[in-house]
Amino acid sequence: MRPLPPGRGICMKKKNLLFGRVSDYIYLAVGPVVAATAAALFYTPARITGGGATGIGTIFYYLFGLDQGAVMMCVNIPLILIGMKVFGWRYGIKTLIGSMLLSIWTTVIGRMTGYQGVLDTSDDINILLSAIYGGVLMGVGIGLTMKSGCNTGGTDIVAQVISHYFPVSVGSIEFIFNAVVVSCGGIFLGLQPMLFAIIAMYLSSQMVNFVVMSFGTKLAKSVYIFSTEHTPEISRRVIAELHHGGTTFHGTGIYTSKIRPMLLVIIPNNQMNAMMKIVHEEDPTAFVFVTEAYEVLGRGFVPLRKAAEKE
Repeated sequence: MRPLPPGRGICMKKKNLLFGRVSDYIYLAVGPVVAATAAALFYTPARITGGGATGIGTIFYYLFGLDQGAVMMCVNIPLILIGMKVFGWRYGIKTLIGSMLLSIWTTVIGRMTGYQGVLDTSDDINILLSAIYGGVLMGVGIGLTMKSGCNTGGTDIVAQVISHYFPVSVGSIEFIFNAVVVSCGGIFLGLQPMLFAIIAMYLSSQMVNFVVMSFGTKLAKSVYIFSTEHTPEISRRVIAELHHGGTTFHGTGIYTSKIRPMLLVIIPNNQMNAMMKIVHEEDPTAFVFVTEAYEVLGRGFVPLRKAAEKE
């Protein structure tokens, strides 16, 4: 492949940066609204707790009459401060923006409708429909927010902080905390809403996979990056922004007979979009291919000892 002239390469990089920023703003504008619609119009009217701060907000709304969006924000603020201390102020700002927009829109939509939703929840069929449509919309909203580079806080922060210090996968920690919230919903709001909440959470997780990754639904991805001149910059950003390492190999192209570096990075699914942004911002002409990592063992993923215990 012939290299682009320097001037054209710079122009492509600038256009890519501009397009990426515009896309981020659109995702951030739409994502929280969609997720808040799921919470205020489907989850809360049907007493479906879901997981994380949204589920806690639903429980407090029915137990104490507190506004769901306000409760979500109160839950997220201390978690954001902890995340900021561990991962830095940029992480904190992104999480604050995403969670604040979700909380505000939940309050606005909820108060406009009195948290009564659009379906008659006295009918069990409508509760099932609330779980289905709420789960799909929640997953789409969270996925769009994550594509913008932000997140909606809640159990995401707890899971990332714990995973940072202990060899436990983020997904496992989120599952445990969400299970606790859903179980509390079953205790305080009834068994039937809890069972519907499980359906909603499953659909939500599948939609997040679909919207954020679009590369499959396994635990992680293997990303192979070929960039002639920008591998060091990409490597530094992977470490600084994704908190992951990688390995650089050197090989010889069979067409050009030139030695080129190849960077291999293994990352969780929810960081796929951020990985692609880094590569395209640093080198729009890079060659990248992605494969499924069916089992990832070691630091930051599943502990190696767990795999050994299975034998």
